[in-house]
Amino acid sequence: MSTIDVTFHSLADLLSRARPADWPVAFASGQVYDWQTLNQDVAALHNRLSTHSAQRIALCCDDSYRFAVGFLACAYAGKTLVLPGNSQPAALEELSAQFDLMLHDASLSIPAQTDAFEIAIQQNQAAPNWPRLALEELQLVLFTSGSSGTPKAIHKSLKQLDVEITILQSLWGATLHGTRIESTVSHQHIYGLLFRLLWPLCAGRAFAAFNLEFPEQVIAHANEQTTLVSSPALLKRLSEEHHAQPLRQLFSSGGPLSNAAAEHARRLFGHYPQEVYGSTETGGIAHRQQFTASQPWRLFPGVQAELNSERCLRLRSPHIDPHHWYQTADECYFHDTVTFELRGRTDRIIKIEEKRVSLTEVEQRVEQLDGVSEAVVIPMQEGERLTLVSVIVLSEAGQHDLNTLGKGKFWLALRAQLRRWLEPIAVPRRFRIVDSIPLNSQGKRQIADIEHLFRES
Repeated sequence: MSTIDVTFHSLADLLSRARPADWPVAFASGQVYDWQTLNQDVAALHNRLSTHSAQRIALCCDDSYRFAVGFLACAYAGKTLVLPGNSQPAALEELSAQFDLMLHDASLSIPAQTDAFEIAIQQNQAAPNWPRLALEELQLVLFTSGSSGTPKAIHKSLKQLDVEITILQSLWGATLHGTRIESTVSHQHIYGLLFRLLWPLCAGRAFAAFNLEFPEQVIAHANEQTTLVSSPALLKRLSEEHHAQPLRQLFSSGGPLSNAAAEHARRLFGHYPQEVYGSTETGGIAHRQQFTASQPWRLFPGVQAELNSERCLRLRSPHIDPHHWYQTADECYFHDTVTFELRGRTDRIIKIEEKRVSLTEVEQRVEQLDGVSEAVVIPMQEGERLTLVSVIVLSEAGQHDLNTLGKGKFWLALRAQLRRWLEPIAVPRRFRIVDSIPLNSQGKRQIADIEHLFRES
């Protein structure tokens, strides 16, 4: 474990420990927000919140600097922080019972009947002598997709975040010293909140106030003094890019990253991405770099893990819950006490004609085929019958075979290969070829978009 850098501050002491007034905090379009400006802006908003009756405060910002001001002002005012994962007006209105006040930036459209005000910056407000934060008493509410489709509230203490930030610093802090942070992911979700905002704040690394949205922006901003916080959704879109400057470091989380995308990122930026496995509920669990296609995951320091009777991962750690085990639906195989392979989610098992079928296994079999680089398999109801369908991304070799054989013979050959492993009911009945798997900004599959591909015909 590497030594924590001397500039590293605990979240509890973030503002109570001094940094030079001109220490860079964030940057945007040639402008730099320094440590003194941050303190003054937090002080101005803190004064306003301290006299406001609202206790549960939603933060909705595209601007990460304004978000940081809002986050710290709420924490020092003893408020509960609420982070909606979706800032669309209808989605915010649906969550309106979860908060009393909304803080936002100029980019947001505010739902009707919502008590809200914009986070002002560069206020020149004298900062007080900040106290140490009682992190155990300060609560954060995040939202993740529930099984019913309704957003599910996940409650965490700021102490849990602080423990995880310390783990991240112990793993990678020394290699990131002196870098600045660019990102393609939102701070409204746990991965972006930690990696692109809170960890940089604690470690004294300047972060970009706004996301990089497009592959060409990522390429243009790459250099050896930059660390990129990204996701499979963006990294897969770099396939047409072939020249870039090396990055100091590259992180990816939010979903599975194919070995092909990891290899391409290494060729572009000089590193295999540091992949982080976790969830909103658990935070970070494990990490890896895909030196090989079967590279195992390694548990974060302090994370205890075991398997239940169904070989699904159970976890315990101070940043999840120090006293109780958390049960996942992720089937695993352990090589030793700290390294493991993910085998897929057991909640992706369905019944077709009274037989259990693992969607994860079918996907893996499709992806093993020559000519297929990525695949998604989903169930679809066709009349009275439940069947499987698959969206695939072809490799160059696969595209060549399709052009040579024609669609009919290509699909017959593909199904024949699958029947070597799968029962007939588990072989997808229909396929669609796409340039990339439909994903949202967090790297999660857009199932509705995938279903639409099959309903069009």
